[in-house]
Amino acid sequence: MPIRPATPADLPLLQDIERAAGELFRPLGMPEIAADEPPALDELERFRQSGHAWVTDDDVTGRVVAYLIGEPVDGAFHIEQVTVHPDAGRRGVGRALVAYAAERARDEGLLALTLTTFTEVPWNAPYYERLGFRVLTGPELTPGLRKIRATEAEHGLDRWPRVCMRKDIAD
Repeated sequence: MPIRPATPADLPLLQDIERAAGELFRPLGMPEIAADEPPALDELERFRQSGHAWVTDDDVTGRVVAYLIGEPVDGAFHIEQVTVHPDAGRRGVGRALVAYAAERARDEGLLALTLTTFTEVPWNAPYYERLGFRVLTGPELTPGLRKIRATEAEHGLDRWPRVCMRKDIAD
């Protein structure tokens, strides 16, 4: 599946993907996550304009089925969101997007990828560990990651266990 920069026309599709993927949280007892609104169009546009919003098109339909957005935070590329439509799941799409983000981060001189995620959701922390991410301890959190975690807590995400994770990227 090809990965390309998101276009303005893609942005509403990213919201649709987010809503569809959110439904996977409902059976896990996380209906608030399922009901959470996707990133606003102006927020997605900010990532797109900075060159940090990428999408994957389905080989057969040509329709956008996944996306990744992020930004540099404290010398690393912080993955704000990587979401795959459930119909395209379990085909390596998320893995490909994370690998692509690592290449772009390396090109920008960044040393690692970081993200925050739920610990008890199978396609969250356990998945990222399989991709080579490790959980950061409190003293390892950079000021930017502490700020991100504080914002998440304000939005009620700490109702479920969450962690910051990091994957170093080689030159």
